[in-house]
Amino acid sequence: MNNIVITGASRGIGYETALLLSKNPQNQIIALSRNPEPLKELDLPNVYAFTFDLTNFDQELISSIINRFGEIHILINNAGTLLNQPFIEISEKNWLDIFQVNFFGAVKLIRSVLPCMGKNKKAHIVNIGSMGGFQGSVKFAGLSAYSASKAALANFTECLAVELKDKNIAINCLALGAVETEMFREAFPMASAPLKDEQMAEHLAWFAQNGHHFYQGKILPVALSIP
Repeated sequence: MNNIVITGASRGIGYETALLLSKNPQNQIIALSRNPEPLKELDLPNVYAFTFDLTNFDQELISSIINRFGEIHILINNAGTLLNQPFIEISEKNWLDIFQVNFFGAVKLIRSVLPCMGKNKKAHIVNIGSMGGFQGSVKFAGLSAYSASKAALANFTECLAVELKDKNIAINCLALGAVETEMFREAFPMASAPLKDEQMAEHLAWFAQNGHHFYQGKILPVALSIP
């Protein structure tokens, strides 16, 4: 049995990943989202949806989840927010809000669940980054705050991997390219992406369950763009 925590699970890649992972009856999906209603409508016996907002971290809820499920085997930090706005127009509050969701939310959640990971079998933490935060990739105007937050998440992944090297826990970061999700369409209404959310979810679901056998502390680009 795998207990899998995934954030941002109510739409897009998170929703599709939760759905794919739930098809394995040996998986228990702990789906966290500000709006868990779409997952509740699935009415699947192994999907447990909880209202959880990374901007208002509910430690009591996380503690109750740990008490209920015990060991956490996979943590997917998928929740994110995207802002497409010129740097000069981005307010300090915008910066703080984006980092609160894209970076500090993941840090807090990892810190909370880490003590209950890797007890009986190797666990895997998967941070969902972005090609915008991947060093050497093509950058786009308007994404400075978003890209900076994802770059911080990638660097944090590498740093924490060093501390976990003697533990039974792997941590990796997938730097995703453009995906046709609701968040992408909101930020870029005139653009289109080469991959659909269900296509990216197939890779993410596989990687979450198998990537820790091959990778540790890696920032892996998952994109069709060149370079």
